[in-house]
Amino acid sequence: MIKSTAALIFMTSLALADDHCAAGKTLNDGVLTFATGNPAYYPWVLDDAPESQQGFEAAVAYAVAAEMGFDASQVAWVRSSFDQAIQPGVKDFDLNMQQFSITKERDAVVDFSVPYYSAAMAVLTRKPVVDGGASADLTSLKRLIWGADANTTALPMLNQLIEPDKDALLYGDNTDVVEAMKANQIDAALFDLPTALYLGAVVLEDGVILGQFPADRSENPDQFGMLMEEGSALKACVDAALTTLTENGALAAIEAEWLQRTTGVPVIE
Repeated sequence: MIKSTAALIFMTSLALADDHCAAGKTLNDGVLTFATGNPAYYPWVLDDAPESQQGFEAAVAYAVAAEMGFDASQVAWVRSSFDQAIQPGVKDFDLNMQQFSITKERDAVVDFSVPYYSAAMAVLTRKPVVDGGASADLTSLKRLIWGADANTTALPMLNQLIEPDKDALLYGDNTDVVEAMKANQIDAALFDLPTALYLGAVVLEDGVILGQFPADRSENPDQFGMLMEEGSALKACVDAALTTLTENGALAAIEAEWLQRTTGVPVIE
């Protein structure tokens, strides 16, 4: 009898008030279920443990949950692949955070929250270039030999943000840009910060992220949104929470902690 009473009290504590913006709208009553990758990588999730609340996306998830009225014990996590999540159909999560760029094509089959991150543009180079004197200031950056994917916004951003002394060498895709860097044909290239972090840590043996430009320096920064099932009743509640966290500076503080100080990537003013 005691056990049943305790269980009843527990279930009652999870239930949301009728006037709560998420009441009756979550996958499991009284629980907000997030999905992340399998595995989930730093700096988005620390040590592949989103429940630790450590890492940029893990920290944002718990901040949004709290703003929506859920405490940490009412947050659950599942895993999904990136490609699986962006397909249409029923989801086994309420919200998914895997650095999903908001695009018109994806938005046609799933729902996105308002952005929780506008990706900064970062300078990817290699250790020999840094050892040769390259530094995170415009005077130094102008002197480098740059490469760019001719089919992306990288080239106009390069010309807008840095105005290099020599015209950038153009390539067919980002893979060719990285190979050119490996072959010492170019010194550096611009990528959004998440891509640069990946390339610098995984693809280039001696990769270095020299610095990042604030997202507001770019005309059309890549924006990440929380992914939901198409037509999700939670969208308005999630958007309201993210808007509040943006306006009160909480999102900026989380970004500063996990994508600036933790990664050690300096901001180029």
